[in-house]
Amino acid sequence: MMTYTTLKSIALRSQATLLQDAAGAAALIVMLVVGLHLPAFI
Repeated sequence: MMTYTTLKSIALRSQATLLQDAAGAAALIVMLVVGLHLPAFI
């Protein structure tokens, strides 16, 4: 039960930046995929 309350409090405290963090993670994944496919275009 302690883990659940800890995770819940972390999620509530970081709610303001959660969307920005998700956008940053998505951008990193896109850059990785593009970087891996780049040699096929050259």
